[in-house]
Amino acid sequence: MKKYFINIFSVLLVGFSMTSCNDWLDGVEQTATVDDMVVWESEASVDKNVNAFYTYLHKYGQFGESQFGGSLTESLTDAFKYGSVALGHRAGHPNNYVMNPTVITPDGCLYSVWTKDLAYGNIRQINQFLAMQRKYSKFTPEQNNLWEAQARFFRAFVYFQLAKRHGGVILYDDLPVSSDKAVSTAEETWDFIEKDLEFAANNLPEKQDSKNVGRITKGAVLAFTSRAMLYAERWQAAYNAVEALQKLSIYGLVDDYAEAWKGNNKECILAFDYSKTVKPNHTFDKYYVPQCDGYDFGSLGTPTQEMVECYETKDGKKVDWSPWHVTTDKVPPYDKLEPRFAATVIYRGSTWKGRVMDCSVGGKNGAFMAYREQSYSYGKTTTGYFLRKLLDESLINVKNGVSSQPWVEIRYAEVLLNKAEAAYHLNKITEAQSAMNEVRDRVGLPGVNVTGEEWFKAYRNERKVELAYEGHLFWDMRRWKLAHIEYNNYRCHGFKITNNTYEYIDCDGEDRKFPAKLYVLPVPTSELKNNSLALQYDEWR
Repeated sequence: MKKYFINIFSVLLVGFSMTSCNDWLDGVEQTATVDDMVVWESEASVDKNVNAFYTYLHKYGQFGESQFGGSLTESLTDAFKYGSVALGHRAGHPNNYVMNPTVITPDGCLYSVWTKDLAYGNIRQINQFLAMQRKYSKFTPEQNNLWEAQARFFRAFVYFQLAKRHGGVILYDDLPVSSDKAVSTAEETWDFIEKDLEFAANNLPEKQDSKNVGRITKGAVLAFTSRAMLYAERWQAAYNAVEALQKLSIYGLVDDYAEAWKGNNKECILAFDYSKTVKPNHTFDKYYVPQCDGYDFGSLGTPTQEMVECYETKDGKKVDWSPWHVTTDKVPPYDKLEPRFAATVIYRGSTWKGRVMDCSVGGKNGAFMAYREQSYSYGKTTTGYFLRKLLDESLINVKNGVSSQPWVEIRYAEVLLNKAEAAYHLNKITEAQSAMNEVRDRVGLPGVNVTGEEWFKAYRNERKVELAYEGHLFWDMRRWKLAHIEYNNYRCHGFKITNNTYEYIDCDGEDRKFPAKLYVLPVPTSELKNNSLALQYDEWR
């Protein structure tokens, strides 16, 4: 009997959206060679193979390692600053990338995923499962469709990771028969992704039964479709996906923005839950808590003043920050900013784990250190702020503990903003305004009822604030083709606070850059060497 290698992740007892632990996701061990047909002898055995694909939500999420070697891609924008000079993940690599983008080559890009260990390895795993299903499955068409729908959702999910980086990529809908295959066009690539998502949406339930809570649902597929189709600039498809999701009447905004990204609520559409005691778990808090949390190597990256200045006042007015672009003893207007600011950023005077934060030079609760003063920031802030959003404030023993807060891949607020953008491009301005204003109303902000470019500028800021540090900003600026304009020849800033003096400082020391060629990442040399039909993108020839 023919045998094959099941190359899957080790998956123990974890759970997904709307639950903390699920009995269905248990005991998938990385295994050696097994008989093909053995996998298809029971539903439980097949389920364990499908379960491995769910780990991709962790892998490509903010708590995983695959988007940018563990660093947040917000560090490639004006919103976030890693405090270390020495090269390393969550250290000097992001600074080097924005100040010296020539380090990005076909053989080296930390936010490329085109390798057999990442995206193409994942795609092969999925196609292997589908090939074996076609060959060996004796289950009902309905059951087969449920498995295929989950597999094809994740194939679309992984191809999306490639498409948002490269545009057109090499497409495989089956196991390859040759190493030679041409790169498809961007249009063909988005067609492929859309077709997989359409199949998944048509064959998955609106709600899972109690034994399968946390598996992909129709709503999760529609929500992800709305995201993918924005990148494809298929406005009608994105709009239709949101309309279909809203007709399900399942999802909505939670009242408190600070709970919006924590999962297990009506705003959560697709999430990966973790356990404190069973792997996989994550260590996000260790990377980003202030030193005063009892962990000396946290606070590797911190929000910038540019990000802070994106927040409006509680009554929806823009703040004139020019009086603070000097050295002054005047306290910044933090208390006047809308609720999303305090839920996202730790600032001087805010309370964190029962401490009133200082964020100053020599501060007991959140110390400042100038960028380049040391090789590593060692738990200090180089901007005068610390990250609050996504951290677990209930985790007290950070040094010896692990993080277990869920990673919410898609929440309803993003879907509303996706609809707003699609409607804007479809000249449905009233619907665009309504969708965005629903998000603003949650935090008590007045509606924005302007039109044209003025509305889109307001929308960009709204998306930046609402989805802050959830992994969208850098990719949004690339797809809007604005990065080479707004992320060129600029620097990030912060406050050096000494006693009661706020000094507006340059946190970079040199200009950041984004060349237009980076809108398309290169095909790796290894692919060109082993694939006679693959050609390098024009931008990199």
